Amino acid sequence: MPIAQLYIVEGRDAEKKERLIVEVTEAIHRAIDAPTESIRVIITEMPKQHFGIAGQSALKWGR
Repeated sequence: MPIAQLYIVEGRDAEKKERLIVEVTEAIHRAIDAPTESIRVIITEMPKQHFGIAGQSALKWGR
């Protein structure tokens, strides 16, 4: 059972997260021929101040 664990910065709506789950599932299916019903996708959202880019939080970058 393939499991994809994704970390994203908070702020995306439910529709975009649903699309991400679909796209990642399809990519895993294509890449390793895993049955889609066996693929799991876990999304962990992080507060912007918990994600750093080039020494500053994503919040300071305005992301």
